[in-house]
Amino acid sequence: MFHESFKKLRLGKESDSQAMDAQLAPKSENGDNGFHEIDFVTLGMFIIDDIEYLPPTPPVRDILGGAGTYSALGARLFSPPPLSKSVGWIIDKGSDFPQPLEDLISTWETSVLIRPTPERLTTRGWNGYDEHQNRAFRYMTPKKRLTAEDLTPELLTSRSFHLICSPTRCRELVTEIKARRSGLSTPDGGHLPKPIFIWEPVPDLCTPDELLNCTNTLPLIDIISPNHSELAGFMGDSGLDPETGEISTKAVERACEQLLGSMPLQSFAIVVRAGEKGCYLARNGGRKRKAPLTGQPRTKKASALLHGGLQPDTDMEALFAGLLQDPEGTIAREEIEVDPGVERWIPAYHTDPEKVVDPTGGGNTFLGGLAVALARGKSLEEAAAWGSVAASFAIEQVGTPALGKNEDGEETWNGVKVDERFEEFKNRLAFSER
Repeated sequence: MFHESFKKLRLGKESDSQAMDAQLAPKSENGDNGFHEIDFVTLGMFIIDDIEYLPPTPPVRDILGGAGTYSALGARLFSPPPLSKSVGWIIDKGSDFPQPLEDLISTWETSVLIRPTPERLTTRGWNGYDEHQNRAFRYMTPKKRLTAEDLTPELLTSRSFHLICSPTRCRELVTEIKARRSGLSTPDGGHLPKPIFIWEPVPDLCTPDELLNCTNTLPLIDIISPNHSELAGFMGDSGLDPETGEISTKAVERACEQLLGSMPLQSFAIVVRAGEKGCYLARNGGRKRKAPLTGQPRTKKASALLHGGLQPDTDMEALFAGLLQDPEGTIAREEIEVDPGVERWIPAYHTDPEKVVDPTGGGNTFLGGLAVALARGKSLEEAAAWGSVAASFAIEQVGTPALGKNEDGEETWNGVKVDERFEEFKNRLAFSER
């Protein structure tokens, strides 16, 4: 379902930095600063990759890369135009930026903010793989990290944010983004809805020493998504089966149970990306409010009974059965239901290893698909299925998948319609769309 474009964006008292942001807002096709509803924004970096493989496979150069690029791809796969404008990301374009890459990016038709920085080189990275597909990475040019200050007012209105950083940096970013959003409102002057924060921890700081920092971060975010190795790193484990050397699903489940058990009253979810094993979803259960049925009768209670002063005929059920009271003193019955939580494996889309050409960016693409699904109201399970399908396109070739159209003029990626692949996968998983 396509969202209507923003016709206007009301700002509160605009700071100097917000005024500067407004000048840098992404341009619409007619050259105006046209605001769009944004479902997804990533603060992951854009990187131009060089990839080297073991002989005899030749290396490849000048490939679209970086967590920002691939997570934006994941959201874009499920956002054909005009919904493509709901995907926001930032590129710092150095003096060496290849024109073919800029042309390719423009075909995605996203709300990308390309900022010319001719005084520097574009962030570039070297990637290498060994015989076990273990990836090595190093920066070839100085990196330029994105901050909350880099987000324009339009991007700040996003329904979801993808953050890839340390625990400490994640807390800072969430706090800064929330503070900057406080001066913004919806087109009708209302408050922006609560954003969804998806945190991807950086591998270097997934250690037992950082576990306390990690748990201190969890109350501020909605999803933490390490891969199996990063999750194991927090627990001081390898995450592998000692007998087979493969990813241990039991180790993943055990680590999630320990992490959730340490924060029983928090509502975050864990989404563990586990390569060929798929992904594991874990979320604590609890009580949640149901939307009241249309026309459901409500009972007005005297203020004294609601705020103290027990009487012989006090409705004890209303006081102690978990019933909710609105600001006007109205009590709605049966508005609490039990959330059983989630513990589920979602398989990888590709079951044939021959289909996997290059795993680079698969995890980031997964999170872009997951995030945009959650932003559009999908359940955690279905959002993970979106992510799995998105990742399947990212790993079928070196670099990003090819965008095209079929004979009916419908958008395809690698010659396949995304919604058709998703429907096939959904049927395989045997769950219905919400």
